[in-house]
Amino acid sequence: MLVHNPNITEKVYRKLTLMVAPEGLSFCVSDTLNQRVLSFRDIVFDQANAPVEQSYGAALRNHHELNEKYDEILILHNSNLSGFVPTALFDEHFLGSYLQYDTKVFETDFFTYDELPAYHMNNVYIPFGDINNFLVDHFSEFTARHAHTVLVSKLLEASKNVDEKKMFVHFRPSHFEVVVVQNQNLLLFNSFEYRTPEDFIYYILFTAEQLNLNPEHFKLELLGDIAKDDAFYTIAYTYIRNVALFDTGYMQLFNAFTATENRKHFILFHS
Repeated sequence: MLVHNPNITEKVYRKLTLMVAPEGLSFCVSDTLNQRVLSFRDIVFDQANAPVEQSYGAALRNHHELNEKYDEILILHNSNLSGFVPTALFDEHFLGSYLQYDTKVFETDFFTYDELPAYHMNNVYIPFGDINNFLVDHFSEFTARHAHTVLVSKLLEASKNVDEKKMFVHFRPSHFEVVVVQNQNLLLFNSFEYRTPEDFIYYILFTAEQLNLNPEHFKLELLGDIAKDDAFYTIAYTYIRNVALFDTGYMQLFNAFTATENRKHFILFHS
């Protein structure tokens, strides 16, 4: 983790957040004085397997926002190589052991974690080492976190004083995250790869069964890259009575973007 703290005379009251992955990146610029997201952009690489220096180098050259001055730069690692561990069971000397049953890990992997002290847990993850090293060369200093840390912490925050169990599904092009919360308690977090709507609903109904959630009663909210006319929304509505897109009304008070854009960039805009 790298961070730079400018003095008051150097401040420009701007923050840059980049969410990075091998297949592309997204970024937003925020006004930290007024707590507003000013702009954002998605960049999908033409060649997902191209060297980091080639793909990220081109992105940095072609977008002036990535070369301006900021008080804070935050890098979010966007992968499914992470897991939440209760503080009572956490030992920072054995980070790899927390992921070895969910994903293939190697002795050469570098592990790190984000603390969520308000919720008495930590998010252990494997960062993208090659991307991280390239960005260190470009930015010199930044803070790094995992995208799931932002997602889960914000959904837990939204569940305050809500005693019913609620399921959230955050969509991305190749996989989705399932988050089940109840009054700021994380009951379940998991990430699933999918291709078809049938894949999606199978995992949702299986998860509901494991937690004794009745499809006639529990509430399911969808966010991320999802719209009401998607086949994924339709199949969810077929099998689950209470389905809705995540309400972004409060987010739109702090930016000029549509509900669809706010849902898609929920993690980025809340970082």
